[in-house]
Amino acid sequence: MAGSTTAERGERQQESSGPPPARRLRVRRLRTIIILAVALVLLSAGTVWLLYGSQWLRLERVSVSGTRVLTPEQVREAADVPVGSPLISVDTDVIEARLLRKLPRIDSVDVARSWPDGIGLKVTERTPVLLVQKGGNFVEVDDEGVRFAMVSEAPKGVPALELALSRPDSRAASLRRFGEARLVREAVRVAGDIPAAVAHVTRSVKVRSYDDISLELGGGRTVAWGSSEKGAAKARTLAALMKATPDARHFDVSVPTAPASAGS
Repeated sequence: MAGSTTAERGERQQESSGPPPARRLRVRRLRTIIILAVALVLLSAGTVWLLYGSQWLRLERVSVSGTRVLTPEQVREAADVPVGSPLISVDTDVIEARLLRKLPRIDSVDVARSWPDGIGLKVTERTPVLLVQKGGNFVEVDDEGVRFAMVSEAPKGVPALELALSRPDSRAASLRRFGEARLVREAVRVAGDIPAAVAHVTRSVKVRSYDDISLELGGGRTVAWGSSEKGAAKARTLAALMKATPDARHFDVSVPTAPASAGS
């Protein structure tokens, strides 16, 4: 009877001691995982609500920088940014594409979110290097040959582009071979190579053929440039030639190793 009592006492002690340690550890781990999962779900739901549902992170202002000819109002109107929308939902790529399509004067634009409630539009405008006269207006051409805007008044310091290509001789052959767009690009390259001291007095860049491009300067002076090749060498030669013969009326740098000047 005493032995039986001892056995029963042992069983009661084992029952009161609870589950074994390994089982208790698994239970605690499962509880921790459940708590973390619930917290993650709540955090995700809160984040989604904060970004899309709250009034704190909604688009309220659009700032514009970098404009020179365009006005910030013109840029904002063309951008058509959805003010009042959740800032996270604004498609910056769409805004960029819209601006480039509607405002050809824009060369590039950086569209960036400015938390918590803004969009920034940083604009880089095209710079005209040549002008093409069309009626009483002027078409601006940039350094890539893109005709991007028409203005009623010629910007100061930008030479005019003259295409004298319609005569029935080698010039017409040059037009057929290269096409007008290519010849315009060649004129653009020449305009970009003109030395700074000469650029501000250059009135026009005249293209007769691919290898017959000339400059008309203020005071009736002219420069035979030739093709657009070796532009840097021609620029250096022209600057030196004009310094050496300041009274000359005509300068020829079409072969930069054998320049010439004439008239006084």
